[in-house]
Amino acid sequence: MNNNKPLTLGYSPCPNDTYIFYGLAHGKVPLHQIELATPVLDDVETLNKWAMAGRLDVTKLSFHALGHVLDQYSLLSSGSALGRGCGPLLITGSRPKPADIKDWRIAIPGRYTTAAMLLQLFSPKVTSLEIMRFEEIIVAVAEGIVDAGVIIHESRFTYQQQGLECVQDLGEWWEDTTGLPIPLGCIAAKRSLADKVVAEFDQAVAASLRWSMANPEACSAYIKEHSQELEDDVVRSHIGLYVNEFSLDLGKEGVAAVEALLRKGAEAGIFEQPKSSGWGLFR
Repeated sequence: MNNNKPLTLGYSPCPNDTYIFYGLAHGKVPLHQIELATPVLDDVETLNKWAMAGRLDVTKLSFHALGHVLDQYSLLSSGSALGRGCGPLLITGSRPKPADIKDWRIAIPGRYTTAAMLLQLFSPKVTSLEIMRFEEIIVAVAEGIVDAGVIIHESRFTYQQQGLECVQDLGEWWEDTTGLPIPLGCIAAKRSLADKVVAEFDQAVAASLRWSMANPEACSAYIKEHSQELEDDVVRSHIGLYVNEFSLDLGKEGVAAVEALLRKGAEAGIFEQPKSSGWGLFR
């Protein structure tokens, strides 16, 4: 596989990813055909950009970014962040701002994040966007650097502490519009990898998650080492919100949600329409 080089892997430092990948990163899951390099942890937008350049063999991605790299990467059935009641939030503060949302300066956590795509679908006329790392957005809104922000990850549990309010739950808007869960992030593998390698890794991600589910306390120190928030309740809430049955296997409903997101993106001009009858998500 891949000239016998160790398989490179990247995922975010957020609790849902470190929880899912703890078993793989710490040798709790046996690998038979794969030698795994030390995983790289970085912000999801950094991983999105690296995928555009084909840097990693297997990587966490925003589903928005996946739509741009389907020629290079295929989707895994395991490891996704997809569900209900877990979407990005559009938040604002009490400082004066234009009356119409389309005129607001809005911070987004990366151009290729699903959060940015959902904002575009929800309010297509918004044009004044500021790209920031997700952990910087709450402060920027609170200090009036921007009029509003789209927040993800742990931020959705802490924004009210800054006196901010939710203008629109973009995940709720998506669910109301489509009747489907919201696809946020996924694990994707290079199409150049051997089928047997990708199949084993897909199964290994699910096995790693099952190990963490059976041994949650063993993962705690690793999760907190990388998390932006250290409070136990916030970390547990984060994992409980983003890790679910779809993380073990997307299933038919999960795949339908992903295809709906990509289809709406294509209709909005974000992606090109697929040349074939389907999106070719999997190998």
